[in-house]
Amino acid sequence: MMKLALSLIVLVSAFCPTPSSGQNDGAYLLVYHKDDTHSIHMAISKDGYNFHALNKDKPVINGDTIAEQRGVRDPHIFRGPDGLFYLAMTDLHIYAQREGKRTTEWERDGKTYGWGNNKNFVLMRSRDLIHWQHNLLRMDSIDPEIGCAWAPETIYDGKTGQMMIYFTMRHQNGQNKLYYAYVNNRYDSLTTTPKILFEHPKEGVSAIDGDIVKVGDRYYLSYVSHESTPGIKQAYSDNITGPWTYQEEFIDPEPTACEAPNVWKRIGEDKWVLMYDCYGQKTHNFGFVETSDFKTFTPLGQFNKKTMKTDNFTSPKHGAVVHISEVEALRLCDYWGEAY
Repeated sequence: MMKLALSLIVLVSAFCPTPSSGQNDGAYLLVYHKDDTHSIHMAISKDGYNFHALNKDKPVINGDTIAEQRGVRDPHIFRGPDGLFYLAMTDLHIYAQREGKRTTEWERDGKTYGWGNNKNFVLMRSRDLIHWQHNLLRMDSIDPEIGCAWAPETIYDGKTGQMMIYFTMRHQNGQNKLYYAYVNNRYDSLTTTPKILFEHPKEGVSAIDGDIVKVGDRYYLSYVSHESTPGIKQAYSDNITGPWTYQEEFIDPEPTACEAPNVWKRIGEDKWVLMYDCYGQKTHNFGFVETSDFKTFTPLGQFNKKTMKTDNFTSPKHGAVVHISEVEALRLCDYWGEAY
């Protein structure tokens, strides 16, 4: 039973001063979806190594209550400079026909618009991670010929003073590229036309699932390079929108395809973890590498195979991690009836 409140909450539309980082660095919150639910799940970790799913790994937000396709994928969570949490998702159910939610395989013709074609993002924001404001962002109103709009992520652009959304997009059944646009203070519509953030320098190769992290004065863009075996690569820039310096080497050590990179910092350490979705193997799992310099990456293995652990969930898909305060972690655990 979904317990999470989706009612509108009073939010401050103007950006407030950023809370001090120490206030928010008490625990880690992982958001992810699962193929069997097409919904949002959450897990808590005190140490960044051991994760426990809330609500006994049942959805905390049911996809069929918030999405036009009655299912969501690719959740990303970000804490804005106003202290609010921004949750962005793909409005897409890849098994909708099989589950009787759609009469066709895809929302539109697959030959024209390609695999998994969709038209919307689901955008939500919250002050307490319990009560959420909810909106659909219709990307087809910007371009009716859009083939897909996948894996949106939110970040704050300090130079422009605006929230930025970046995402994978293609036109009809063409090449996937990464795009960006700015979003209004209500987090419900774009204020600029999408522009290309990054496209693969190799002709005909798609780049999807972008994830940006700022370290010092440099931005690092992790993404999926769809070469012979899709995997994780990085580019870097002094500007949040590029231009980006391409790096040839793959970062992940996986023998099979992986996607959905997400970089998060270890609390109290100059170490960053790159988490990714190992979708090319029989049993889906998250893999991890760790770095201090974004030049060398130490493999941490996959969940429950080496360093990183879960105690009550398996087969997560396309996740993201954000720091939360201990007060926020305790409140979430209390709400969902979990011990902290």
